Amino acid sequence: MIKPPIQQIPGVYHRRIGDITVSAISDGFLEGNLEVLKNITQDEARQILTDNFRPARRTAVNCFLIYSAGRLALVETGCGKLMQASSGQLLANLKAAGIDPASIDTVLLTHMHPDHSAGLTDMATGLRHFPNAELVMHENEPKHWFDDAAMARGNEREQKMFFHAGREQVTPYKAQWKLFQKGEVFPGVTAMPFHGHTPGHTGYMVSSGNDQLLIWGDIVHVPEVQTARPEVCMAFDSDGAQAEATRRHVFDMVAADKLMVTGMHLHFPGFSRLIKRGAGYQLVPAAWEQQI
Repeated sequence: MIKPPIQQIPGVYHRRIGDITVSAISDGFLEGNLEVLKNITQDEARQILTDNFRPARRTAVNCFLIYSAGRLALVETGCGKLMQASSGQLLANLKAAGIDPASIDTVLLTHMHPDHSAGLTDMATGLRHFPNAELVMHENEPKHWFDDAAMARGNEREQKMFFHAGREQVTPYKAQWKLFQKGEVFPGVTAMPFHGHTPGHTGYMVSSGNDQLLIWGDIVHVPEVQTARPEVCMAFDSDGAQAEATRRHVFDMVAADKLMVTGMHLHFPGFSRLIKRGAGYQLVPAAWEQQI
């Protein structure tokens, strides 16, 4: 008797951007509720998800490899073992992609939230998962998350999940920190500050020849809802008003310039374009590329 498959193939997908190769690497997904959405009722949000055949808020967690100029960068490190069992798949999928974590020379963070930085180190031992990598992030990130006064203003969950967890994950890399304000941070990769979600939240523009890809970080968490309703923010935005203004700015830029984008919470592998639809927008997933 032929047995059916019991699991998917590894979460790895490659795309060429000029002379640069970008690989989407899945860290899995997180299940969530609609209570964290702001500026929209839960019924309205649920209806948008239902209309898009997504009756629940299941959030993809994506990371990206960038092969450029003979070097290898990793954008984001996923959830590690800090969050749900459905996440924390980065290391397994890197192995499936044939990547030794020691070969990664640069880790780029869009920000220090735990679904982005909790995969930096082994929580049991404190050892770095990427022993030869410099850790690159906007200077506002450690400035904020290491601020005891800012931590004191957060609730118990925020203190534990954002401040303490972030500090524990990035501290083993302290000697390898490379902080920036803007500009090129890796060959062919330019940092684009998109502040609001966090004080140092940053996107990365990958450019080679005439090709570009914007890795926009957490511009959206619930794609169907926040593209249709750009005013919708998340309870864990550091500055909701700025996050909304940034999202509208990025949406306008991406749609006007017909940029290809991807992000940490777009449905894997995430490569998409954005078009205007009435008062909102719609993501159009890029066609699957059969060859790299």
